[in-house]
Amino acid sequence: MYVLLVYDIGEKRVNKVLKICRQYLDWVQNSVLEGELTKASLETLKKRIERIMNKEEDSVRIYKLRTQDDLTLEILGIDKKQVADDGII
Repeated sequence: MYVLLVYDIGEKRVNKVLKICRQYLDWVQNSVLEGELTKASLETLKKRIERIMNKEEDSVRIYKLRTQDDLTLEILGIDKKQVADDGII
């Protein structure tokens, strides 16, 4: 499945969550990651995030699509994913 993950995590925990998420997904913008995952990988990712996050303060949203083809994307301005892939960020 194709996953779009968006998070709002407290400053003390944000770097840990980002590091974990980048092991599974591609960083595309501040607090936004996306990529292809199996159901098992998604469950593992969620469990790892839940161990770090504070459920009373933090928020993680996961949008699931069958494939990337189900997603229509329009980018206005810089494509941060492309910049990161090119090694500039």
